[in-house]
Amino acid sequence: MNWIILIVAGLFEVAFASCLGKAKETSGTESYYWFAGFLVTMTISMLLLIKATQTLPIGTAYAVWTGIGAVGTALMGIIFFKDPLSFWRVFFIITLIGSVVGLKAVSSSH
Repeated sequence: MNWIILIVAGLFEVAFASCLGKAKETSGTESYYWFAGFLVTMTISMLLLIKATQTLPIGTAYAVWTGIGAVGTALMGIIFFKDPLSFWRVFFIITLIGSVVGLKAVSSSH
């Protein structure tokens, strides 16, 4: 169950990074809404990470959380923020995914 919580925490990390991206693209009241979304999603992400680390090793949990956030944010950037797409970018995103899966595979039986 804590692995699911950790994955959801990682998805909220993607959400808070995306809110920052949207806040940068907007102005006035709209940017404040995106900043509010950032604060809410960041809080949820951190609380879920804390919950997951109660039974998962902190090093593994943190690495998986940041890996999900990095991959998800890179993909969101490509899809929604017009970040460049290149062979090397895709290669390293796949490498990150492999690392996250590998950490899960070699972690203790939690």
